[in-house]
Amino acid sequence: MGLIKPKKLKPGDAIGIISPASSPDDLTKINSGVQYLEKLGYRVEVGKNVGLQEGYLAGSDIERLNDLHDMFKNKHVKAIFSIRGGYGSGRLLDKIDYRLIRNNPKIFVGYSDINALQMAFYAKCGLITFAGPMVAVDFHDEVSPFTEEVFWRTITSNKKIGRIKNPRNEKIYVLTKGRAQGRLIGGNLSIFASLIGTEYFPKIKDAVLLLEDVNEAPYRIDRMFNQLKLAKIFKQIKAVVLGHFVNCVEPDTTKKSFTLNEVVIEYFQRMKIPVMYNLRHGHVKENITMPFGIKCVVNASRGFVEINDNAVM
Repeated sequence: MGLIKPKKLKPGDAIGIISPASSPDDLTKINSGVQYLEKLGYRVEVGKNVGLQEGYLAGSDIERLNDLHDMFKNKHVKAIFSIRGGYGSGRLLDKIDYRLIRNNPKIFVGYSDINALQMAFYAKCGLITFAGPMVAVDFHDEVSPFTEEVFWRTITSNKKIGRIKNPRNEKIYVLTKGRAQGRLIGGNLSIFASLIGTEYFPKIKDAVLLLEDVNEAPYRIDRMFNQLKLAKIFKQIKAVVLGHFVNCVEPDTTKKSFTLNEVVIEYFQRMKIPVMYNLRHGHVKENITMPFGIKCVVNASRGFVEINDNAVM
């Protein structure tokens, strides 16, 4: 199965917005995000079930699935943005019409829980997707200029992406040296680990593994890293890039615990492949959009990550 690059987004194009996972607690955030996109000159198509809530889900599985399918069917929609993450994307994986997606490739954006859809689209369709800003999370309020610049350049330009730089040239730390390249796979650690053993887990051989997470205590991060190790994921990949692990601390200060950094060092510092840490990617306001499926170079000996390809046509 070959890789599919979506077409670049152009001024005046229509962007579809959907809630494949949870709905925001404050629905006005959706309106604010839509207004932001419209001010940039894009037309916005809102999924007919956006705004629904059913428990911790943004509507029933069928309602969320219908919005996803409708946006891929809609010939006017050139990109699909997720409203937020939360929970529920994984419940759709065995219900999706992957032939529809493969025959109608589009820019698909989100992170966190949306990572389940991104890995499934890659595994089943070879579609390149984008771990980037979400409508009611990153676009509803004051938008980070750094996030904006990286994101819009990534999905509107067919020039090669080039070297990945943190804001203010913040350092990306080296845990183990070396140089390697492979297709960028991974995303949110919790979601990625949950797909192991399913048909929606992507082929990992010779990949560059990108990982980030939020609100997971160190022992949970330890458990998930160990799951990747036991599944022999680390033996198949070419390099590791660790993003930001936000608020991954033990909340009870009276408990004995390893720190996040101690857990990271335990698993990665003795690896025989390049490992870099502190890429500004994940649940952070200044967020680097990363395209899953694109070839990525990790040069830990010289301290940089680079993508020598374009992510859109």
